Amino acid sequence: MTERIVVDPITRIEGHLRVEIDIDEKGIIKDSFSSGTAVRGLELIVKDRDPRDVWAFIQRICGVCTSTHALASIRSVEDALGIKIPRNAHLIRNIMNETVFIHDHVVHFYHLHALDWVDVVSALKADVNETSKLAQSISTWPKSSPGYFKDVQNKVKKVVDSGQLGIFANGYWGHKAYKLPPEVNLLAVAHYLEALDWQKEIVKIQTILGGKNPHPHYVVGGMATPIDINSDNGIHAERLMHISQVIDEAREFVNQVYIPDLLAIGSFYKDWTYGGGINNYLSYGDFSTGDHYDIDKYRFPRGVILNGNLNEIHDVDLKNPEHIQEFVDHSWYEYEGKNEKDGLHPWDGQTNLKYTGPKAPFKTLNKEEKYSWIKSPRWKGQPMETGPLARLMIGYAAGKEDVKNVVDSTLKKLDMPIESLQSALGRTIARGLESTLIADWIRDDMDELLKNIKNGNQVTFDRTKWDPSTWPKSAKGVGWIEAPRGALGHWINIEDGKTKNYQAVVPTTWNATPRDLENNLGAYEKSLIGTPLLDKTQPLELLRVIHSFDPCLACAVHLTDLETKSQTKITIG
Repeated sequence: MTERIVVDPITRIEGHLRVEIDIDEKGIIKDSFSSGTAVRGLELIVKDRDPRDVWAFIQRICGVCTSTHALASIRSVEDALGIKIPRNAHLIRNIMNETVFIHDHVVHFYHLHALDWVDVVSALKADVNETSKLAQSISTWPKSSPGYFKDVQNKVKKVVDSGQLGIFANGYWGHKAYKLPPEVNLLAVAHYLEALDWQKEIVKIQTILGGKNPHPHYVVGGMATPIDINSDNGIHAERLMHISQVIDEAREFVNQVYIPDLLAIGSFYKDWTYGGGINNYLSYGDFSTGDHYDIDKYRFPRGVILNGNLNEIHDVDLKNPEHIQEFVDHSWYEYEGKNEKDGLHPWDGQTNLKYTGPKAPFKTLNKEEKYSWIKSPRWKGQPMETGPLARLMIGYAAGKEDVKNVVDSTLKKLDMPIESLQSALGRTIARGLESTLIADWIRDDMDELLKNIKNGNQVTFDRTKWDPSTWPKSAKGVGWIEAPRGALGHWINIEDGKTKNYQAVVPTTWNATPRDLENNLGAYEKSLIGTPLLDKTQPLELLRVIHSFDPCLACAVHLTDLETKSQTKITIG
């Protein structure tokens, strides 16, 4: 006897996600499926446009992941046209993407995901002296006095007493699945508030190097970053030193606040090893210490791991139609002239909307039919998980020394085996560990950039092949990047100097994919199965698992129909 539970929408994510689960009489999730419930526009809007302009449109896929889409788009054009960029431009792009990672991971942990593990209202019961002792025992962060935590506690009390919980509204406070003592809850709440202020500072790196944030500027051929240490109109010495200072402050926050909190909270949930999922991991690789196309020099290596087997890493070829395909047999699209059993490589991709779902209002969707606006990408027919856990698992399997050191030392502190990382808790830990790695890399990349500038190299842009008259009649390229949520690829077809076809396959498309014809579940769906719910009316455990992926549905559903050069109107009911 099973019971269907529907959570729609899943909150504390970007976009619109519906999750339906079947639970047995003991509250164990026996089946699940996820549905992207909103369709929006972008992907086809770039058709027939100048490829050099596409990035400015395509980064509007999402308001959170703006610069990652811009960079993937720029790289797709450069790959198609064989453009190599100056070393400084590569370093600036690395620094800007590393900034996104650190900002995104900290914000996700404190403001989107921590509340699945932290009981905010319980913080009112905390002994501030004990919280202070705890804070000082795990970190040298200066804000750790009893008076400081008392002030935080009073702020929370005012909010609770007002009856208007504001930013802490709609939580399952008091839920039996919460395990933290009040003192740890108070510590986490205090740093939640600090992170709100901190995150405003780190984005200044993108503002300086990219002109603004969000939607910073890029350019095919490098960066439009005017470095001139002697000019008030360029990126001069003072601004470079400010970036360097912000990097040091970010590293301190990650290492003295984020990681200690993560380990302190994680130590109380070591037995919560649910949410592992498919155990197939995908990374395109990124952050090269050489050129972007020097794949062997990637700090995050490229590859695929199947069934959690760390003894073998499979190759990934983004240009091979046998490696990457998207299917629509359970998605509200149709492939013109194709059997729905056939997948399409993104270079041949189609985005033809065809809603066949139930009319509103409806209680449940039919998972045997089409049930999502998200397509089903596959690597050699296999569903994949991508993101921080995938990158760490592949880096660990590849023997990357810095990855192995941070993973092994953390698991030793928590007294957990590496297999335990294949869980919602492990996914959350991986995001934090990745932040420590990237905090070191951004320092290294900034130091190299400063050294180049000091030695007289201020070049950030190369005009070679900028003139369309030098381009071939037709060209195809793929731009790949590791985004905070995982492997991101943009594929472009250029013909007669214009964009003929454009497709983006994003991390959440991989993770939130619906079933395929072989009934292979996607990462979200598979990760929920076997998870127990202590209270079916408050499915906190479901949120823990889904939030551990940091969903971005706005990225996953990003198309429009421009056949008539007008907006497509979707009406349900």
